[in-house]
Formats: sequence, C-alpha cells, structure tokens
Amino acid sequence: MTQLKETIITNGEINYKVPYFPREQQVELHFNIKEYRWSVLVCHRRFGKTVCMINHLLMSALRSTEKSPRYAYIAPTFKQAKSIAWDYMKQYTKLIPNVKFNETELRCDLPNGARITLLGSENSDGLRGIYLDGCVIDEYANIQGKLFTEIIRPALSDRKGWCVFIGTPQGTNNNFYELYQHAQGDPDWFYYKAKASETKIVDQEELEAAKKVMGEKKYQQEFECDWIANIEGAVYGDIIAKMEDKQQLARVPYNPALPVSTAWDLGVSDHSAIIFFQQNGSAINIIDYYEEKGVGLPHYIQVIQAKDYIYKDHFAPHDIEVTDFSNGKTRREIAYQLGLRFKVVPKIPLEDGIHATALTLPRCYIDTDSCKKLIDALRHYHRKYIDKNRMFKSKPVHDWSSHACDAMRYLAVGLQEINTRQSAPQNVADNNYRII
Repeated sequence: MTQLKETIITNGEINYKVPYFPREQQVELHFNIKEYRWSVLVCHRRFGKTVCMINHLLMSALRSTEKSPRYAYIAPTFKQAKSIAWDYMKQYTKLIPNVKFNETELRCDLPNGARITLLGSENSDGLRGIYLDGCVIDEYANIQGKLFTEIIRPALSDRKGWCVFIGTPQGTNNNFYELYQHAQGDPDWFYYKAKASETKIVDQEELEAAKKVMGEKKYQQEFECDWIANIEGAVYGDIIAKMEDKQQLARVPYNPALPVSTAWDLGVSDHSAIIFFQQNGSAINIIDYYEEKGVGLPHYIQVIQAKDYIYKDHFAPHDIEVTDFSNGKTRREIAYQLGLRFKVVPKIPLEDGIHATALTLPRCYIDTDSCKKLIDALRHYHRKYIDKNRMFKSKPVHDWSSHACDAMRYLAVGLQEINTRQSAPQNVADNNYRII
C-alpha cells in the first residue's frame, strides 16, 4: 500500500482537502476501524496514533449525513487534550473553508454542521447528557473505567456511535489492559498492536539510542508494547507474548464433540483453582477457569457437576493423598465418594514442572473471556530478583498468581505422564468417559 499524497474527504458533491499524509499503517487503521463499532489500538511511541485519530474524527465528521453530528477526543485531562491534540486539530482543518474554533472550549465547528470537541476525563460527570456519533479515548490506562461505561457508552446510543480506545501498555492492572483482553475474544471488536520493531516507523539506530537511555524494561513497554515489561523475572511472560501475537489468546468456545478434562490446584485454607480444557489433536483448548477460597472440596465438585460437559480426566496434585485427621480419609477418597475420580499427577521438582509448562503452553489456546484471571496469572508469575547476588531466586514468588500457574503446571505434567503411558488416542465414545 503506497503512502497517500493528500487526503480528499467527500460529502456528496463537496470535496474537502486535508493536509494529512498518512503512513501505510495509518491507512490500514482507517480502513479497518470504520468496519467496527469498537476498536482498541495498542501502539508504540511515535507511531502517530493521535494524528491518525484526529484525522479519523475529522473524516467521520465531514462525511456524516446526520443532523448536527458530534464527535469527541478525550484525554486523561483537559490540559493534556489541549497540549496533545489541539494544534493537530487546527493544523489539519486549516484548508477547510468556514471552520470556526473555540479556544476556550477546544471546539472545532465544521461547515457541514458537525462539531469535534476535545475533552478531559478528570471532570467526567460534566460530560453527562451529551450525545456523540463517534469518540476517541486516548491513554485509556490513565482513565477511570466509569467514564466509558456510565457516560460515553450511553452518549453513543442514540446514533449508534463508535468509539476507539488508544494507548501504550502500562502494566496489566488497568482498564486498557482489560479492554484489550476483551477485544481479543469478541468478534465485534477490532484490536491492533503495533510494535516499533515491526512497523519500522522509527529507524533502528534511534531505537537503539532510546533503549540505552530508557533501559530495557521501559523500552519494551513503550516501543514494543509489552504489557509485563515492568514485572522482573516473569516466568512465562515471553511465551504468553508470543501466544498473543499468534492469536492463541482469543475466544475458544466449548466443543461438545470433545471431552473436557480438568487440572486442579487444591488449597485447604488458601485458594483452589480449576482449569477446564479440551484436546484437539496436538492443540490444547483451555475453555474455562474457576478459582475460589474458603470452601471445601464438595463445593468444587458441585461446580464441576453443574457444567454441561462430558468429562475425561481430572488431574490433581500428589497432596490429594494426604489423610485428613478429622475423618481419617484422603481428599481423593472423599472426591471418589462424591462421584469424581482423580488422576494424581506425579511429584516432580518444581523447576521440572515449570519446564513442562513452558513446553506445553505453545500448544494452548486460551479463552480470553472465561480465563482472564488465568491469563493474568501466567503473565504475572515471576521470580524475585536479589540485588545482593545479582540473580533471580529459583523458586517463583508465592502470590495471587501461584494458584492458577500451579494448576497449569499440573495440567502439563499430567498430560506428559499420560503421553508416556498411552500410545493410542481415545475418542468421545470410549467407555472411560463419564458424565458427572
């Protein structure tokens, strides 16, 4: 796709010339965004996302045939909206006749009656009551979630307007990351990630110079759109990033023609986690995930039984064989009495289990809706860095991510054990399958 010399925006018999020279990637975005009502764009620094979106608002506003069209660009603060986008707005509308600007309100009134307003999110309640045909929300990681759900989404309802969320990763504990995950699993959403190493917009010499000043972690976050660059010692971070690039984090629906197996991490007073997965050839489709704490084994078995699945294997860690002194029975025996037969995963060194998981994950497809917490945990699971020794501890940090990652480890080791014992594949008609 060649770079455009100029942009002509047509509305009926009227042509508007805009001094906008979009890059190849920006042209691609303009074509794709207009096909979707909701879009999430994760772009590296100096990609030109603000310029691209100001012009997208301008194109939409000038082409609109609605009465009094209204569009908005929203930054985290009003001051940021002015410093980031207002000069661009004036620059790209300077050739359009009869344009009017309101410097106080950061408002651009176009000759066809359309209006584009630059807004800040810090006074979100002041935005209530407006209507919008289209909207761009910039640096969404720094904006409260209620802005869209409570204010902007209703404002788009009258005209069935569209919204584009743009930004650069700032870790996983924010609205932008959650929205990006949701977009990956929803066919009604367009999502796009632009890494500097792939777009080639910034030359390699400049990228290397930036890395020296910024440091590796900050560089990966800002220029390579790495969600977990701020997490030192991430165990599976690189693998999950590659899975994301290959679209293995997406909607993975339940296939009723295949049996479902589960992998458990069992806690007593701590959390317990259950991964639900299906094997389709060499692929492992992780379709569901459940985690809870403070409840007994019967609760989790009820969860299993409530799902309309045909089950195959249930993998549990070796400590399921430990006897409960209150009743003299193991949890495996209790589960059997309640209708669930576990396969005990062999006890192997932790590092061997992590290695097995690292080999298994590239074959996995994980549902972004049902398994969001599992994906978050796999990204976050990390080893602590010891400054004194200048090395990472061998054992990962035990925190909220441990339970999901332990269940994933038991899944990998359990499948590895089965593969060494069985050579002939089974199918859904085998008598080994039970409906519970």
